[in-house]
Amino acid sequence: MSRFTPLVFLLFAALLEAGGDAVIRRGLQTTPLLAKLLLFAAGGGMLLLYGCLVNSPKWTFGKLLGLYVVFFFLVAQVVSWLAFHQPPTRPLWAGGLLIVSGGLVIALGGG
Repeated sequence: MSRFTPLVFLLFAALLEAGGDAVIRRGLQTTPLLAKLLLFAAGGGMLLLYGCLVNSPKWTFGKLLGLYVVFFFLVAQVVSWLAFHQPPTRPLWAGGLLIVSGGLVIALGGG
């Protein structure tokens, strides 16, 4: 497996988690019961796939989740902006810079 393959897995897992959360949120805001249930089922399925995918790279759990947080943060901001029209604020950018910096320390630290 290439060194970058686990990073692709983490990116896809972040898309599934943030997307699944967004689908469930949309379900909570939906009125027709059938639509609500379908959105809950779709979101739940996405979150199940996320859980399987995020744990598939053969890294230590702490490193895996430490790097995953970076991917999740970045994808969550894009999903928030596109799906809910909520662009990142300055505090989110500042906090995000710290999250990404921490991910770089984890990735480059080799631990």
